[in-house]
Amino acid sequence: MATKKRIGMIGLDTSHIEVFAKMLNNPDDPNYIPDWKISAGWPGGSPDFDLSISRVDQYTSLLRDECEAKILETPEAVAEQSDLIFILTIDGRVHLDLFKRVVPYGKPVFIDKPLAAGLADAEEIFRLAEEHGVPVMSCSSLRYADNLQAALDGGNGQGSITGCDVFGPLEIMPPLPGIYWYGVHSVEILVTAMGSGCCRVNVIKNADNDAIICEWKDGRMGVIRGVRKSHTQFGITLHRESGAQALDLQANDRPYYAGLLDKILDNLPEGRSPVSNAQMLEVIRIMDAANESRESGRPVEMS
Repeated sequence: MATKKRIGMIGLDTSHIEVFAKMLNNPDDPNYIPDWKISAGWPGGSPDFDLSISRVDQYTSLLRDECEAKILETPEAVAEQSDLIFILTIDGRVHLDLFKRVVPYGKPVFIDKPLAAGLADAEEIFRLAEEHGVPVMSCSSLRYADNLQAALDGGNGQGSITGCDVFGPLEIMPPLPGIYWYGVHSVEILVTAMGSGCCRVNVIKNADNDAIICEWKDGRMGVIRGVRKSHTQFGITLHRESGAQALDLQANDRPYYAGLLDKILDNLPEGRSPVSNAQMLEVIRIMDAANESRESGRPVEMS
């Protein structure tokens, strides 16, 4: 039997670990990937973020007991013993620091959403990645919902996309800044459909909802409806030259994370990311601008 390639996981505070573990370490899972396995992990956890620190023991035990992965004392030790690194902690504020610790080892790195908790950190991640020749990928799994990818590939015979309306949950979760908790998913969906080039963001908010209105340099507009007190579903309506196409992103036979994991493993080990740096930064730029607009009550121009 060929030796499996090793994935090391850093920051064990997210349910995504359980999802990845099923596909990578459980041969009975319908989306099992036989060539890779989770082999090592470092717990991490943010003491000032209860949702993070309270879940570390649970997911550390899962890796150790169910996946038979080594639990190591430092991120550096994980990097040394891995072929591919996943930085998974839900706290985007610490992603830059964790990346600094592992990038010298020269291994490809997937950083779970958000890439960082602000544009300056995100740009520094890419600067360090270029300096060390390390491929980096970061995105929400919603980017790879099968029906969204099929719609973007096929066009539905209705021409190019002229705008879109996205909806999804938008809980505000301190200490993460503003919409950086679940808002990242809806912003990712928006950027996946529209591409980069957003030039203006305006947010209208109340206790229950945010409307995030984004204008592109070419005049197209995309709107995110973020909901806090109703459903937790995701969807998008793509407006095209000769019609509209509505997608329920829950209506897929395959989980989002299966599509995401396929893209990670098909690309990062080969030294590339299927998501461009421009689009990864665009997600952060829009969230930063939306947070500024939420606080000021005014539109924010993006350079």
